[in-house]
Order: sequence, then structure tokens, then C-alpha cells
Amino acid sequence: MPQAGERIGFRQALHDSLVVARRNLLRMMRIPEIVVFGLVQPIMFVVLFAYVFGGSINIPGAGLDADAYREFLMAGIFAQTVTFATAGASAGIAEDMQKGVIDRFRSLPMARGAVLTGRTIADLTQTLVTLIVLALVAFAVGWRIHDGVLNALAAFGLLLLLGYAFTWIGALIGLSVRSPEAATSGGLVWLFPLTFISIAFVPSENMPGWLQPVAEWNPFSATVLAARELFGNLPAGYEAPDSWPMQHPALASVLWSIVIILIFRSRAVRKYRGAAG
Repeated sequence: MPQAGERIGFRQALHDSLVVARRNLLRMMRIPEIVVFGLVQPIMFVVLFAYVFGGSINIPGAGLDADAYREFLMAGIFAQTVTFATAGASAGIAEDMQKGVIDRFRSLPMARGAVLTGRTIADLTQTLVTLIVLALVAFAVGWRIHDGVLNALAAFGLLLLLGYAFTWIGALIGLSVRSPEAATSGGLVWLFPLTFISIAFVPSENMPGWLQPVAEWNPFSATVLAARELFGNLPAGYEAPDSWPMQHPALASVLWSIVIILIFRSRAVRKYRGAAG
């Protein structure tokens, strides 16, 4: 066991992170409401958007085809689900701060970043479970995978990578506010414009001209389009916008996610260390 103040290596830091992740997963299992309510919202979005908006939104290459819209929609719902896990990360860390759990971790001879890394790993695991359930619901309303299992797994991998990146934004928010309630609000207020000013629910072609570049350079949009391509959910006549992220969505998705992780992980760990000092 390393002593306080001793430099901790990668293996020990990984071990510490997994211990913290296990602690958070056990806590989630003991409070099943966390998982249940996390599933209810995306399921409601699937049903409402599929049957309320299906047939009323024009999809390039498919027109007002309700079935085409359901397939077009699902990648957006998946992406929204993984990014909304940010609010849970924010609230969880803020609650630990408020209850003094973080202070107890600080007193232990463990890697400083392990507390945050463990929390984000636990949130990623919960998000994976949510995605599996949501995919089953999507199958029930008519969504299908057309380009093979490997491509579908790659699509889910991009979605989870984006979700993991966004949990680091949530971690920083959770460390920056004074209560779980404020963390929940702070974790959601910026997500709504991010997800809706994107190609998640409507094509960018349907937006005002000045808003289209904003939607197309949105990291959320790159992941959504990449997932649609990998799932085979784009209509045969669909043509992607000319902007670079829309022409190379998978690469853009990976780059956006890595940049977000690098920026917000370093800021969150610095915030944690500053508070510890």
C-alpha cells in the first residue's frame, strides 16, 4: 500500500480507479431507482418521437416516410441517452462532496484522479446497460441494423466513447457546485441546446441557413451520423452535408471525444487536487 505523498504508478492508479468504480456500481445496485428512472426517459423519447413525429419530418432521400424516420431517429436517441448520463455524474460527485465521501477518499494513499476516473467508469457501465435495454425497445418499434453486427458494435463503441467524454464534463460540474440539485440542473441546462441543435432529430437541411453549420460542427452530430452510417440507417438517396465533420463523421466523432476527454479530465483532476489542497 503506497503511503500518503508517495508517487503512485499507473497500475496502482488503475487499481484504485476500479475499486472506486466498484463502490459506485454497488451503490447504484442498492438504489435501483437510479437505473429505472435512467431507463424511463429514453424509452419515452423513443415512443414519443417515433409515433408523434414519424411521418411529419422530411428526411432527405426518403421524404415523409414514417418507417425511415424511425430508423433515422434511433442513433439520435442513443446519443442523447449516453450524453444525458452527464447529469448523473454531476449529481453523484456533488453528493459525495456534500456528504464528505470525497474528503475521506482524499485522506487515503490513493491516486488523486482515481476517484473521478472510477466514477466515470461506473457511469459508463450504467450507460451500457441502458443502451442495451434501449436497443431492445428500438427493435420493438421497428428499428433494424442493416450493415452487420461488427459495424453495429463499432457504432455503439462511438456512442459510448462520446458518453464517457461527456461524463468528464459532468465531473467538472459536480466539483464546481455546492449541491446535487445544482449539479443536476447544471448538468442538463447546456445539454438540451447541444442535442437539439444537431442532426439527432431533424436533418440540418431543415434548419435555417445560419444554424446549419452550428449543427454540423456539433460533436453530437458527428457521432449521430457515424452511428447511422454504421447501423445502415440512412436512406438510399441521402447525401451528407458538405462540411468536414459530416463527410468524415466517424473520424470526427473520435477526435471530438478525445479532445473533450483531454480537456475536461485534466481540468476536473486539477479542480479536485485544488480542493484537496
